[in-house]
Amino acid sequence: MLTIQGMPQPVIARVQGIATAAGCQLVAQCDLAVASADAKFATSGINLGLFCATPGVPVSRNVPRKRAFEMLFTGEFIDAQTALAWGLVNRVAPAERLDEEVRRLVNSIVDKPAAVCAAGKKLFYQQIESKIDAAYRIASAAITKNMLGDDAAEGVGAFIEKRKPKWSK
Repeated sequence: MLTIQGMPQPVIARVQGIATAAGCQLVAQCDLAVASADAKFATSGINLGLFCATPGVPVSRNVPRKRAFEMLFTGEFIDAQTALAWGLVNRVAPAERLDEEVRRLVNSIVDKPAAVCAAGKKLFYQQIESKIDAAYRIASAAITKNMLGDDAAEGVGAFIEKRKPKWSK
């Protein structure tokens, strides 16, 4: 689970069917998630006398506290639209268009500068787990470093010249 967060690329969960316990954990741990309209989610270990302790870590960091508590203590399934409303998934698509929706999300990210995405992902998790004052210090240092980089110069130059940027690899 920590490898997903540590990877420089955004990791997208594609959910079709049921994601329960560790499956729900995996969905919550991924950076982004797209679910089919008929997908269902639960942290249902409580129904078997097991508390979904490790699934609760990313679930409680993705959905509001009371919703996470409800999921962990009732073990009830939620549908894809509820998962979307609660923030467990980013997008919901009909099952027959799931791959198309995942591709659309991938395509909206893949042509962005890889180094900026990697730095941004690292910053996102670092700041979100910090207190607000520390988060602003971390973010200020990151934006300063980013603004001085080649990708920012290329992006601003391309904007001014009204052309598509050519990102460094």
